[in-house]
Amino acid sequence: QVQLVESGGESVQAGGSLRLSCEASGSVRVMGWFRQAPGKEREFLAAITGRNSDAHVVDSVKGRFTISRDNAKNTINLQMNRLKLEDTAVYYCAATTLVFWGTNRADWYYWGQGTKVAVSS
Repeated sequence: QVQLVESGGESVQAGGSLRLSCEASGSVRVMGWFRQAPGKEREFLAAITGRNSDAHVVDSVKGRFTISRDNAKNTINLQMNRLKLEDTAVYYCAATTLVFWGTNRADWYYWGQGTKVAVSS
């Protein structure tokens, strides 16, 4: 059983930056980030493969959010810049050992407990 532990969530002013991290306790193939705002569905943000660190970021945050991976530490990061009020959410790390991955919640097998990001004006 792989455990994912997120860190880095905190309160920040709009326009600021945060860096979220997620460490996996075991070997996984693809890791990613989702977020869930109050009253909304959990949405996919980004994914990165382990083999060649092929990264994918959704268009809605592309240019502001960057995903990266440190295979030596079994860790991924989500660098979030120019944060907006609507970025307020609980951010979840997810992982899968499969080659296939998707943007749906059901495509991911392992989940972290989430880290809260609150953006204020």
